[in-house]
Amino acid sequence: MSTTAPLSPTARTTVRRGANRARDDRRDLYDVLSAAAICQLGVVVGGHPLVIPTAFGYDLDGPDDGGSLYVHGSVASRSIAESPGNDICVSMTVLDGLVLARSAFHHSMNYRSAVVIGRGRLVDEACEKTRALDLIVDHAVPGRAATLRSHTRKELAATSVIALPLTEASVKVRSGDPVDEDVDVENGGWSGVLPLRLVAQAPVTAADAGGEEIPPEVQARMRSSYAFPSVVDGSRGL
Repeated sequence: MSTTAPLSPTARTTVRRGANRARDDRRDLYDVLSAAAICQLGVVVGGHPLVIPTAFGYDLDGPDDGGSLYVHGSVASRSIAESPGNDICVSMTVLDGLVLARSAFHHSMNYRSAVVIGRGRLVDEACEKTRALDLIVDHAVPGRAATLRSHTRKELAATSVIALPLTEASVKVRSGDPVDEDVDVENGGWSGVLPLRLVAQAPVTAADAGGEEIPPEVQARMRSSYAFPSVVDGSRGL
């Protein structure tokens, strides 16, 4: 998918509130996809909205328009069962810092967020389904999927994968200092940003895996400065 394609091609993904924070470069969408640990799947179930946090993966060269975003769940999951053929929404947020102003009104957060809207598609082709599940695993720990045994028929039958096109999306980003009123600046007092990041701690070996060495891909995730990429004061740390 070309990074020059419009990021918000429809009215329902055009940012109106806080439009100055909207981004129209698809590279900003890819940044959020890469950095977010989980997403929230929004779907109407039984006549009411339901929002479920879940793991995800994505393929920028996937078969859907703009690339494919994948979520998965049990075949018995109501949110997953209602997704194919219906419009669904997937959102994700990366929190980069707490913005602490001199007034409560101007407190905020530095963040990167994305909203993807589209028609859910049930992934029923075997190769794509297996690849999608591998992408979800590798989003958490890159390279992990290749070290695991193959999915059993029973596991695949018990799992549904939903694909969502990446073509219809919006991105908002806030960075930088608090924006205080001039009078509050003149009156003095501290203001600033408390940076936040998601970090990986030392792996804890399972009780029934005693004596096993920590795999290289897990060690690599552990050694990374951030568990997932983050932006603080405009610079990326990995």
